Amino acid sequence: MQMGMHTDTERCVRAVRSKDARFDGWFFTAVLTTRIYCRPSCPVVPPKAENMTFYPSAAACQQAGFRACKRCRPDTSPGSPEWNQRADLTARAMRLIADGVVDRDGVPGLAARLGYSTRQIERLLLAELGAGPLALARAQRAQTARLLIETTPLPMADIAFAAGFSSVRTFNDTVREVFALSPSELRTRVPKGRAAGAPGGALTLRLPFRAPLNPDNLFGHLAATAVPGVEEWRDGAYRRTLRLPYGHGIAALSPRPDHIACRLTLSDLRDLTVAISRCRRLLDLDADPAAIDDQLRTDPLLAPLVDKAPGRRVPRTVDEAEFAVRAVLGQQVSTAAARTHAARLVTAHGEAIDDPEGGLTHLFPSALALAEADPEALAMPRTRRTTFATLVRHLADGSVSLGVESDWSETRARLLALPGFGPWTVDVIAMRALGDPDAFLPTDLGIRRAARELGLPSTPAALTARAAAWRPWRAYAVQYLWATDSHPINFLPV
Repeated sequence: MQMGMHTDTERCVRAVRSKDARFDGWFFTAVLTTRIYCRPSCPVVPPKAENMTFYPSAAACQQAGFRACKRCRPDTSPGSPEWNQRADLTARAMRLIADGVVDRDGVPGLAARLGYSTRQIERLLLAELGAGPLALARAQRAQTARLLIETTPLPMADIAFAAGFSSVRTFNDTVREVFALSPSELRTRVPKGRAAGAPGGALTLRLPFRAPLNPDNLFGHLAATAVPGVEEWRDGAYRRTLRLPYGHGIAALSPRPDHIACRLTLSDLRDLTVAISRCRRLLDLDADPAAIDDQLRTDPLLAPLVDKAPGRRVPRTVDEAEFAVRAVLGQQVSTAAARTHAARLVTAHGEAIDDPEGGLTHLFPSALALAEADPEALAMPRTRRTTFATLVRHLADGSVSLGVESDWSETRARLLALPGFGPWTVDVIAMRALGDPDAFLPTDLGIRRAARELGLPSTPAALTARAAAWRPWRAYAVQYLWATDSHPINFLPV
């Protein structure tokens, strides 16, 4: 699969005719005769090839005057893998739009975060996605509105503002235009018996992904490294607190055969879109496992690992700055010791919250709060205290930015310039916080041990040379290599 797949008409037609769900989110099919748009796997009889046209985004379909199919619900497709695997300006802009920046700060705010003019951003997105930032944000608002309409008993006026619309009239017009149904008609289509919300005001939803998805290392890693008070594994779900633009939240995520069950408790419903985006990013749900695994299988020594448990994802984070701090706390210590250090910081400097289910007590401390802490109080070697203090100071003053809009190469260089930051720390931050799918850890002891057992080169230089054939998916190769060990991070908690 390549960038701009929607321009390859013959390939798109083949995908639609085979109803291949692997292509959902890569492109959208607009039908000229019915004026509706679908995902490639739509269950209806495919239209004639001459009646199909293809777009790279739902927003582009809507802007061209097409309405969402009521059968396949293309607005709920998994996100395009391109925005997670690319580091260029378009990908960074799309990650920011998904994080709700346009709704909060407008297009000027988006442009300012990226360091470009609004005209440049609009021209770039229109050229590649067929829609500008406002249209892309509008499509996202429509999807959030539909979710709230179908899963909560909230009044429509409350839904309108929670989804980011400026007025009820705009909300009504957009929903009718995108879905060819009024908000009330959308609600009446919800099957009887479906729960409207969950106990305690929580929202329940399904997070789609491209199959296969192996949950073992994904949830195993998150559960084994969970910081008490901030994260926990309970009743088959990974639960954690979320620091969000308008308040805070708690997410509970459980693996299912064909989706991730998600339960969100939010202090402000305006944070719903952002919370969903961050949960998807945490679990790497927009990855394309077929492309990744096919590439890794070309190495005969990796192929058996991939065939044994395909679909491994990279466990990521909901807060890039938090992960960087935890990476420093975990330097040269065990998983248990890193959790202990982090738990002490949470108790001393985290913001207390109420958890209706109990178990979670705090948000992870902000960089600003940690910058005001006394590093001498940390029970760790002096050099690591210096590394910690330097990192949180740079995060607090903005001289190091780890947001979704970060330029991966520039951020790597800034981190490497800090005292105590070597290649391992920088690459683990690049892999799990920045989301670089090609980050690699050739000096990691677990990776070197796995390489030795498999017959791969075990010295960092030789292993890096061998791993050139795994690009651009070396971060996923790391997950397969780690999984050869019996460490708890590799097993779904019982």
